[in-house]
Amino acid sequence: MKIINKLLILLLAFSLNGCSDFLEPDSLSTFDTEHIFSNVDDARKATNAIYTQFSTDGFTTRLSTNMQANTDIEVHGSDPALSHSKPNIEIEMLTPVSSNSDIQKAWDSGYKAIRDCNIVIDGIKNSGNLESSDPSIRANMYQFLGEAYTIRAYWYSMLIASFGDIPFSIQAPRSDVEFNLAKTDRNVILSAVIKDMIDVEDKMKWADELPYGIEQVSREFTMGMIARIALQRGGYFLKPDMTMDRKSDFLDYYTIARDYTKKLIALKDRELPMDFAQIFKNETQFVVAKNSDVLFEIPFAKGEGDIGYNVGIQVAQGKSPVGYTTGGYAIPASYYYSFDPKDIRRDVTCGLYKRDANYETQIVGINAFAQGKWSREFITPAPGPTTTKGTGINFPLMRYSDVLLMNAEAENELNGPTAAAKESLSRVRRRAFSSDDWSTKVEQYVANVSASKQTFFDAIVNERAWEFGGEFIRRFELIRWGNYSAVIAKTVADLKKLGDEGADLNAIRPDYVYWKRNPDGTLKIYSTDTRAIPIDATSWTRSPWLSGLKSTSGVDGYANFISWYWINYKDPVRYIMPIPESAITASQGVLKNDGYGYN
Repeated sequence: MKIINKLLILLLAFSLNGCSDFLEPDSLSTFDTEHIFSNVDDARKATNAIYTQFSTDGFTTRLSTNMQANTDIEVHGSDPALSHSKPNIEIEMLTPVSSNSDIQKAWDSGYKAIRDCNIVIDGIKNSGNLESSDPSIRANMYQFLGEAYTIRAYWYSMLIASFGDIPFSIQAPRSDVEFNLAKTDRNVILSAVIKDMIDVEDKMKWADELPYGIEQVSREFTMGMIARIALQRGGYFLKPDMTMDRKSDFLDYYTIARDYTKKLIALKDRELPMDFAQIFKNETQFVVAKNSDVLFEIPFAKGEGDIGYNVGIQVAQGKSPVGYTTGGYAIPASYYYSFDPKDIRRDVTCGLYKRDANYETQIVGINAFAQGKWSREFITPAPGPTTTKGTGINFPLMRYSDVLLMNAEAENELNGPTAAAKESLSRVRRRAFSSDDWSTKVEQYVANVSASKQTFFDAIVNERAWEFGGEFIRRFELIRWGNYSAVIAKTVADLKKLGDEGADLNAIRPDYVYWKRNPDGTLKIYSTDTRAIPIDATSWTRSPWLSGLKSTSGVDGYANFISWYWINYKDPVRYIMPIPESAITASQGVLKNDGYGYN
């Protein structure tokens, strides 16, 4: 039973979410916090409530997905000639206004979650149970405290990546607490939440000791979050004057990232499961694996979550037994062709088919590759023909392969491509290729990219793309690396190069592809890597491929989407959004949108 299912019942009794603005509730609570946190059972129920904002619209289709485009992997755009009145289009085109309703939803969800965490933290710390003579009570209370610190840190990390400097609230709301807070430097906030997690992680429980496993925040996820936020704190950020900066103490935070990934590897190592596709199929089939790749996944209840709706294989309305999707996010062909053809992650991550109104497979166009890791086709039992949103498919916030690659990146930044850094990278690549190819695709490849600190860093940038495509963490990485605009410029150039190949009679990659359906209804493509023509070509369907990237009516002779999606992603990319109007009004003049061109 998912933890979120219990929350739906819990919230009927415990209301933590009624509020008039993002920091001040109508009343402190509708229950006695002193009583609730005096015993483990009720404290557990109260702690469960800090997960509820993951199921709100401000997170599911806003902060976790819509607001993480556009990158070199996850894209969703619109013709700039069209109206930009839609909130999501404003955000994707980097032209949002403070009245944007999506921004308000994301801001409100974030600060409601932070407030709920503050209530739990305050209740536990004031309960006296952290000093209990009963070791079981102490252990449980420290676990709950760790969950609250980690979820609060996660939301602050997300809000900072979207809004920059923001109010830093760490107190439970009471009548004597000032809730009109000014902005705090984002680096101060990140440093503080990292310390919170460091102080508690060694008192937390591993996922295999928890009743809901990876559907609860565990010690390993907290250690991973220490490393992730440390890399964010040690990375680049956009200042209000539209220049990129990095604090002089950045190596201190790379050291934290290296030390905590190393610590996790030493204390709770695990083999990466070799079936890459099954990691994500587990989430569509509600299988929760422990001591495997996923460290924490959001436990969406059925009726909640949009994975398999706006993210995943497209399924048209009609005869589908599993409902239908929007399939809103595409993968650019440049990303698909950046993979080694033998990399098993390519065909898992990049969905080259869709289901039509007859529920038959069709090939997609060159500009419509789907995020292929999740598909509602695999939901069991089938959810029904009229279902859309609320698939209940869990969404991973961190995998162990992320820990390995953060370890490799941090070690390289500190000491260059050491044996430890190379082994962490190699472990991820061994899963990506058949063992028959390890000598060339792993050992030789890693040796080649280890020629220098820079070449190894470049390899990490690529490997993270191939490993985490469609999981919506790329934007955070491009921000902290300070290469957002450069990566986007390369993406546009690569797409145009592919279009040129489609028009070149001597090119290797196909201008058209041949495809047909297998007897089981799945799609078979003859080749996407060469211009091979099947001997029995008449039994195959021929469809445009790279030739679809050229257009006589397009900008510079290329398909219009190549210019549309990233038209405003210039150096530096204005990834910061304005604080919502509602929050500015509620702050009574304390907050304002200054800088980033929002003055």
